[in-house]
Amino acid sequence: MLKQLAPLLPYARRYRHRIAIGLTLVVFSNVFSLAWPYLVKLGIDDLEGGTTAARLAGYAAAIVGFSLVGGIGRYFMRQLLNGMSRRVENDLRDDYFEHLLRLAPDFYSRVPTGELMSRATNDIPAVRMVIGPAIMYLVNTTVVSAIALTMLVLIDLRLTLLAILPLAVVPPLTIYFGREIHKRFEAIQAQFGRISTMAQENLAGSRIVRAYVQEEAQADDFADLNRDYLNRNMRLAKVWGLFHPTLMLLTGLGGVIVLGLGGRDVITGRITVGDFVAFVFYLMQLIWPMIALGWVINLFERGAASMGRIQEVMSDEPSIRDAERPSPITDPRGAIEFQGVWFRYPGGDRYVLRDISFRVEPGQTLAIVGRTGSGKSSIVRLIPRLFDPDRGTILLDDVPIDQIPLEQLRGLIAIVPQEPFLFSETLGANIEFGSQNGDEPARTEAAAQIAQLADAIEDFPRGYETQLGERGINLSGGQKQRATLARALVRQAPVLILDDALSSVDTHTEAAILDGLEEVFRRHTSIIVSHRVTAVKDADRILVVEDGTIVERGTHAELLQAGGIYARLLRRQLLEESLEIEDGGSLAGSARP
Repeated sequence: MLKQLAPLLPYARRYRHRIAIGLTLVVFSNVFSLAWPYLVKLGIDDLEGGTTAARLAGYAAAIVGFSLVGGIGRYFMRQLLNGMSRRVENDLRDDYFEHLLRLAPDFYSRVPTGELMSRATNDIPAVRMVIGPAIMYLVNTTVVSAIALTMLVLIDLRLTLLAILPLAVVPPLTIYFGREIHKRFEAIQAQFGRISTMAQENLAGSRIVRAYVQEEAQADDFADLNRDYLNRNMRLAKVWGLFHPTLMLLTGLGGVIVLGLGGRDVITGRITVGDFVAFVFYLMQLIWPMIALGWVINLFERGAASMGRIQEVMSDEPSIRDAERPSPITDPRGAIEFQGVWFRYPGGDRYVLRDISFRVEPGQTLAIVGRTGSGKSSIVRLIPRLFDPDRGTILLDDVPIDQIPLEQLRGLIAIVPQEPFLFSETLGANIEFGSQNGDEPARTEAAAQIAQLADAIEDFPRGYETQLGERGINLSGGQKQRATLARALVRQAPVLILDDALSSVDTHTEAAILDGLEEVFRRHTSIIVSHRVTAVKDADRILVVEDGTIVERGTHAELLQAGGIYARLLRRQLLEESLEIEDGGSLAGSARP
C-alpha cells in the first residue's frame, strides 16, 4: 500500500509548511480538548471535600475556555489540511490531463476513453481523501489515543489494562478487514471503468444506437454491468458493515469491565468518584479513535487502489518523444522527403507501408491517390509523428523529423484529418483553435471563405458565435469538413496536409474549394490525399499507392498517358458521375406531370 502511495510524496512536499502547521494544530487542539475530563474530576473531588460556588464556576470557565481553544485549533487544522488536499487534487488532475495529452495515438487504441474518465472523476478524489482527511484523522487518532491512555494509566494502571484488553484483538482484525476492503474496492473501480466506457460510447454514438434500434439491447447490457457494479459494492458493504459493529462490540466490553471493576473500586475507596468519572470519559475518548481507525484504513486502502490505477496511466511513457539532443529548424521552408520508409501499426504484424520514397520541394503540391486501405492516410500520419516508421527516414527541410522538437515539428504542419473533429465550443473558436498568432477576425473570415463555409455561417443565427454540440453534431458532414479545413488554413503553417478532407462535400463545392486553395497551395508545401482523381489532377506530382507501395508516380497527364491504375480510376469515377447524372435526370423526368 505504501509503495502505491509513494508517488503522492512530491505533491505533498509542495505544501509541507501547511502540513506541518496543520499537524501541529492537531496535537495542540487535542491537548486542550482532552483537558476537560480532568477538570471534571477535580471539580467532583472538590465537591466531596467541600468547595465554594466560585471555585466550581472557575472549573466551568476553564472547561469552556479549554474547549473553545481546542475548537478553534480544530477549525484551522481542517482548513489547512483539507484545503491542502484540495490543492493536491487539483495538481494531480492537471498533471493527469497534461500527461494524457502527451501520449501517442497507440495508447488510446489500447485504453478505452471511459476507463480514463473513470480514473479522473472517481480515483483522483479517492486519492485526495488519503492526503487530507486520512492523514489528519490518523494523526488525530494517534494523539487522542496517546493522551487518553496516558491519563487512564495515571488514574489506575490495573483498571486500564483490564479495560483495554478487548481492544487487543483490533490490530489483527483491522489487517484482515483492510485486505478484504482493498480487494473489493479494486474490483469496484475496475467495474466502474467498464460502466463509464459503455456510457461514453453509447452517448457519443446515440444516433447509431437509434438507427439500428438497439436501445433496448444496449439498456439491457448496461443494466447487467450496473447490476454487477451493485453486487460488488454490496460485497464491500458487507465487509465494512461487519467491521464497524465488531469494533463497537470490543469497545463496549471495555465499558462493561470499567463499570463492574471500577464501581467496586469506588465503593472500597481505592479510587475517588472523580477518578471514576474521568476514567469513563477518557475511555470513551478511545472509542472514536478505534472507529476512526477503521475508516482511515478504508480511506488508505481505497486511495492506494486508486493511486495505483492512476499510476498505470502516468507511468505509461509516450511512444513518441523528443530526441535527447534535438535539432530545431532555424529557417522552415517545408521540404518533405521519405527515404525507404516501412511502417506497421503498433501491435500489427503486417506492414501497411513498404519502401516508400519521394520528395516534395517547398511550395509544391503532392497528391496521393489509391483505393481504400491502400495506405494513403498512413503516409501523412507519419509526417507530424503521430506514429514513427519501423524503418527508413522522413526529413523536413533535410532534418530527420525524429530530431526536430515535437512542438516545433507539429507547429509547422496544419492537417485536416480524414474524420473531422470539432469541440463543444463556438464555431469561431473551433476555426481559430491551435492558431499561433491570436487571429484577427479578417483571417478567420478569409479561411471560412476559401473553405466555402462563409455563406453557411451567415445563415446561422449567431454566426461565428454559434455554439456547437458534441463533436459538432449540429453541423452536416460537409460543414464539419469545411470547418476543419478553415481551422487548418487559419494556422498558416508551412506544410498543409489534406487527408481526404473533401470526401463529404459535393463535386461543385469541391471545385469551388480547390479554386480558392490555388493561392494557398502556391505559398505552402501541400499534400492532398484523396480517392477522387478530379481533386488531385492539378497537383505538381501524383503518387498512386496500392497495397502499401507506390506503384505509379508523375503528373496527371503523364499518368493518363501511361494508362495504368490512375487512368483506370479516373475512367471509373467519370463513369460513376455520368451514371449519377443520368439517374438524377430520369428521376426528375419521372416526377414531371
